Amino acid sequence: MTESRTEPSSESSSPAHEPGTDLSDLPPVRSGSLARAALPAVPLLTALALWAYAVRHTDVSRLDDFGLVTALHPTFWAGLVVLTAGFWFTVRDPRRPSGWSAAYVVGLLVLERATQAVLYPTPLYAWAWKHDGVVDHLLTAGGLRTAEEIGDMAVYDQWPGFFAAQAALVRLLGVESAAMYMAWWPLVSSLTLLLPLLLIYRTFTEDRRLIWTAVWLFYVANWVGQDYFSPQSVAFALHLGVLAVVLRRYGRTGARGGRQGQAAWTVLLTVMVMAIVISHQLTPGMLVASLLALCLVRRHQDRVPLITTVVIFLAWCLTAALPFLSAALPDMIRSVGDVGGNVATGYGATPTGTGAVAASWAARLLSGSVLLLAVAGVWRQRVLRHRALPLLLIAAAPLPMFVASSYGSEMIFRVLMFMLPGAAFFAAAALLPTVRTLAAEAEAEAEAGAAVGDKGAGRPVPVVARQGAARTWGPLLALLAGTLAFVPSYSGKDRINYFPPQEVALVQRVFDEAADGSLVVAANRNYPLAYASYDTIDHYWFLDDDLRHVDRILKDPAATLADDMAGVEPPGRAYFLLTQGQFANSEMNGQLTKAQLERIQASVAASPRFRLVERNRAGAVYELRRGDVRRGDVRRDGGAQ
Repeated sequence: MTESRTEPSSESSSPAHEPGTDLSDLPPVRSGSLARAALPAVPLLTALALWAYAVRHTDVSRLDDFGLVTALHPTFWAGLVVLTAGFWFTVRDPRRPSGWSAAYVVGLLVLERATQAVLYPTPLYAWAWKHDGVVDHLLTAGGLRTAEEIGDMAVYDQWPGFFAAQAALVRLLGVESAAMYMAWWPLVSSLTLLLPLLLIYRTFTEDRRLIWTAVWLFYVANWVGQDYFSPQSVAFALHLGVLAVVLRRYGRTGARGGRQGQAAWTVLLTVMVMAIVISHQLTPGMLVASLLALCLVRRHQDRVPLITTVVIFLAWCLTAALPFLSAALPDMIRSVGDVGGNVATGYGATPTGTGAVAASWAARLLSGSVLLLAVAGVWRQRVLRHRALPLLLIAAAPLPMFVASSYGSEMIFRVLMFMLPGAAFFAAAALLPTVRTLAAEAEAEAEAGAAVGDKGAGRPVPVVARQGAARTWGPLLALLAGTLAFVPSYSGKDRINYFPPQEVALVQRVFDEAADGSLVVAANRNYPLAYASYDTIDHYWFLDDDLRHVDRILKDPAATLADDMAGVEPPGRAYFLLTQGQFANSEMNGQLTKAQLERIQASVAASPRFRLVERNRAGAVYELRRGDVRRGDVRRDGGAQ
């Protein structure tokens, strides 16, 4: 190897700033055999065939507390093992072009994110159904509403970007609602992350092994579940897009297009930042923290991206978002500095039972392992520690958010997600041989050529041959363990998140029948369509209420609930709804036990004050008889919507 493909950075001529390589950034060695060139297709196609067989022979009608983990056919796990092993041996081989690594990553996303969409006949996640309700509200209301009109749900009208775009998409596709396609949203949103990730990683290395291993680790460690039908799924992709533009076009080596070219990138950056700001509350703050961290590095001291983001963010907060922020400001101020409270997981996050606890520990071990690998990568990869310092700062930038807010008891999960792009890069570096500069690699190859004699002089010693069994099988086992751990981390609570068609039909019956001004009472909000017609129908989730009132419900369920529901004004009606999803959420998150919920349901069913509207295998709905509906106050909402 006599010359490099990339010029050293003009910022510094030190080895720490020379392009990193480990031979895998060289052009693939031409293979004389077509069969040998197509060899990576064998494990890839085998894995996909095993997956296809598994989904055809998996029954999700009776999920237990382990969710999808125990329901999956064994061939699914075999396919995941074959796919991971095939990826590892393919990505390490310098003779294979990057296209094969990309194909394996797409295959991983199919197994990870498409499995649920194929297996389940209805979309997952109560929050996804809630967002579908917001989109439907925009379509029917024809505009934004204030807090005086729709209460706490007005927060979505103050950050309407995602929902307005989805309303337009529903109209464009001619479908009934976003529920027609939102089951596939996790796969689509995950695919949108691929390009910005590649651009970010290629800013710091041309080593194909490092780039694609980092991408693989990012996806298997991203179990947090923010890829569902939600504003944050789009905002996170745009967040990575902004960082990719800033890293590649606003550093010292990036501004090569003159003022006109830089202006074009600034326009693109402005559009992406505006889309983030009008769609999601937290992501702009994370972006500001990341851009501020980048300004600590000399090569990224261009303040234009940071100033642009801050100005747009503040402009939105002081105008459209001001009503919500004014109401929430006292709580936000109280949470500043309360690290213990901000890290706590809060409502609905106390795992109960073997399955829920196992899923939670799998997620913790997966995240902890990736973060430990990242620390190891920073420690042992001296070149990357300096060359990829901006990415290291981006990974650390979200940590101060622990001091700022609890974000509805979800801050720990959001911080982890925003740290992951940088953490995955350095974790991948820990699994690979030491990254050296091109100059150091050339010197090493010259020494290796001299060592094998004149016959082998100048012929590079293959990377795989130089690594040894420990460097081959050890990282493979680590990669395989992380890939397998993703499934319980991501799908281990599907008993909570899956709503069978019977449950959807039962809830739909309620909202089809309910008149304006009606009230729907339920144990918790974990059921489909929970926010349907939220501008005309009220909701009360009694497990969100004061514990003393919950105790009163447990002592005398029918009488207490009837009193709570009695203030509905005609022609509104009062309904009591108890479904499979509510049972699962209450049992697995340490609220009420199955026996307690069944006692409540039995009391309501036996009470003459209620009449049965409909019952099926997924739940039952009762209506408070009109003779019990009287004028007066009614308990509603039990907490924030």
